Amino acid sequence: MCRAAPVRTRLLAAGAAVVTVGAGLGLRAVAAGDVAKYGGDALYTVLLYALVVLAVPRVTPLAAAASALVVSWVVEFSQLTEVPAEFSQRSAVARLVLGSTFNPPDLFWYVAGAAAGWLVHTAGCSSRSGTASRREER
Repeated sequence: MCRAAPVRTRLLAAGAAVVTVGAGLGLRAVAAGDVAKYGGDALYTVLLYALVVLAVPRVTPLAAAASALVVSWVVEFSQLTEVPAEFSQRSAVARLVLGSTFNPPDLFWYVAGAAAGWLVHTAGCSSRSGTASRREER
């Protein structure tokens, strides 16, 4: 768990969510094919990771990564039913959030996104705790 104040953590998570959405839109604008698709999958999980931290600022990096990954996988596996495809036909937002077609390689890219979120969160926690330790020594 990070020792940063919950308000600061929430602000950083909200900023990360905005940057992640921007990165996803930017990726779609400049790339196509597998790069855009699988990069988008990883960024989808990074966004979920940021939203988990936004909702629960004292969450551990491992719990946030696991939560984001589980939600990503649940959404992907739900695509084995007709429900996401049906919603996706009616709404562009539903298409972005739920997708429409199950694709097994997506499961790997969700792991990559959860790992990226975990790495950044862990590094941020380590650097903040190091700063706090140096303050306490003074």
